[in-house]
Amino acid sequence: MHDPSNTMKMLREARGSEDFTWVTSHVFRKTAATVLDEAGLSARLIADLLSHSKPSMTQDVYLARKVVSPATAVALESLLDNESA
Repeated sequence: MHDPSNTMKMLREARGSEDFTWVTSHVFRKTAATVLDEAGLSARLIADLLSHSKPSMTQDVYLARKVVSPATAVALESLLDNESA
């Protein structure tokens, strides 16, 4: 495990110039979670990586809400079409 002061030094070196001072360790965590989510990993696996005991916390804070599938709209529309017939 890294000493926190060494980790911060590594972060400063990795982000480079002063133009990127907005890049924090939280930004790296969020980016890692997003990449893993987009790769199809489960919230449980991502939570384990981030050391979260509850996947729900990972989902609420780190993972973006997915775009609703067009298939959902088609299914609901077909329900409405059946009721009006």
